[in-house]
Amino acid sequence: MDQALIPDRLTGVGPEPAYDAILVVGFGGPEGPDDVMPFLENVTRGRNVPRERLLEVAEHYHHFGGKSPINDQVRALIAALRVELDRRGVTLPIYWGNRNWRPMLADAAAAMKAAGAKRAIGLVLAGYSSYSSCRQYREDVARACEAAGPGAPAVDKIRVFYNHPEFIAANVDHVTRALEHVPAERRARAVVAFTAHSIPASMAASCAYERQLREASRLVAEGAGVGADRWSLVYQSRSGRPEDPWLEPDILDHVRALAAQGVKDLVIHPIGFLSDHLEVLYDLDHEARILCDELGVDLERSATVGVHPRFIAMLGELVAERLDCWRPEQKRAMGAFGPNHDVCPADCCPAPVRARHR
Repeated sequence: MDQALIPDRLTGVGPEPAYDAILVVGFGGPEGPDDVMPFLENVTRGRNVPRERLLEVAEHYHHFGGKSPINDQVRALIAALRVELDRRGVTLPIYWGNRNWRPMLADAAAAMKAAGAKRAIGLVLAGYSSYSSCRQYREDVARACEAAGPGAPAVDKIRVFYNHPEFIAANVDHVTRALEHVPAERRARAVVAFTAHSIPASMAASCAYERQLREASRLVAEGAGVGADRWSLVYQSRSGRPEDPWLEPDILDHVRALAAQGVKDLVIHPIGFLSDHLEVLYDLDHEARILCDELGVDLERSATVGVHPRFIAMLGELVAERLDCWRPEQKRAMGAFGPNHDVCPADCCPAPVRARHR
């Protein structure tokens, strides 16, 4: 969708808004074996992914009974967020819509319209900037509101929070806990691999995804007392055409390299993900663990932020930030880059240009 087709109401341009709803925007996941292929077809629609690749990924889901844990994790997050908002005196109703599986964004937009909501705060469950984690969600919300017809609410997306102090603190807590499971006499030599979902190099070239991930990893490493020579940023869950370059190194290649260097203790922390959903479980707890066992590397997998109290408190703070008329001076952020913008600029996170292969 062209930036010109994203309405001003979605980007937050215009007078200071008054809100009457909160929309949690998620990725979605299958809730049973019969959902797996329709879900994957939704995810890959328009991307010309071979059927064989879909069947291969489907087996990842069937390995766990055909159900992704992601929807249950979002339900838990919404329940925790409700408690946090009530504590802050924020009584706005919370709606939930996904990009790829029920409950769908179109249904959420229709429900908000039916309830008379005019403007909503969009809590997109992604902490970093890229086409797939920022602009595409804005396009998805715009389409959902358009489908709901006249009177559908405006939706203002919250800023990305990769360097927010509470997000960093929640990640630090989990990394610290994982390191505590490494025997004390070996802990000082343990290394940390921060993982994130790989994206096409063409997408990475036009957004701040890599920079933001590296900054978040640096902040968490410092908070956990991990020296600069003991951590790396690597990637996982690559998909797409083999001929297209994606961000590297892959976590499995990284594990092989560490083993060759004599590393015996590894903590993997999926900093690019907010919950322990299926890609985390399959790529790290299954594939990476099998490889570590084969190579004699002791693996501790650190948890994602999930419903960590400090992460939930951050979401409550971001909602309160918007309800208080978007006062920039009140925004909190940590690190060299400061708070991210509230309103995405016109050239924010453009869609990647696919290379043509003959």
